[in-house]
Amino acid sequence: MKPCLLYTSGKPGTVTRQVIEITNASTTLGKYSIKTADWTLDANGGTQFSEALSPNSCRPWVALERLQISVPSGAKYRYRYEVKPPANTPARECRFAIMISGAEQTAKTADGIAFPFSGRLGVIVYVAIGDVKPKLDIVNSEVKMIDGISKPIIAVRNSGNAHGRLTGFLSGTDANGKKLEFSPSGLPIMAGETRKITLDIQQLENSPLPIIKYPITIRGNLEWDNKSIPYEQEFAL
Repeated sequence: MKPCLLYTSGKPGTVTRQVIEITNASTTLGKYSIKTADWTLDANGGTQFSEALSPNSCRPWVALERLQISVPSGAKYRYRYEVKPPANTPARECRFAIMISGAEQTAKTADGIAFPFSGRLGVIVYVAIGDVKPKLDIVNSEVKMIDGISKPIIAVRNSGNAHGRLTGFLSGTDANGKKLEFSPSGLPIMAGETRKITLDIQQLENSPLPIIKYPITIRGNLEWDNKSIPYEQEFAL
């Protein structure tokens, strides 16, 4: 399941109201259950959802319009939710998920075996409470084997109070003099977290992935939160 992302801002003691538009693209009446969840990212960037309240969760600030809705075939439903941080909330980033689950259905295999299934969508919500910003620093670099390919990796620490994402285009020259273009993966680095980010080769459409002959020197500018920092590093096996 690939989650959707929503971004908004709020103030302590003030209600922030938002709307999610839910479309029923099926040919039958859609019945959906809706609840909140906390979430984390694993080392590979996979999203892990949990209905249990995590430490320092802001889900108690969230009010949902209702827990069950029905949407006619082909129709749209504007689902409302609101977030109200307590009046004494310090500057921080509130993040949670709104989980939308379809009613359980039954499918049958060709040999008549029946099994139940239901679809689920996670909507990731970030709410910036007060003046929050990421602060990213590159603290380490390495080459790591991922899916059978040696890739340059940078460890990025976020000492700010909001999540951040690295962007930018980097150029590299490998041991054979081959010129390659790189960009950092778009995974978010959460406040207080150090995350390993791959520098991915920019690949031409319908072309095989270029093979790097290490060592390779990668240089250019990395960008985050309207900031640009020069970067240069040699990666060796």
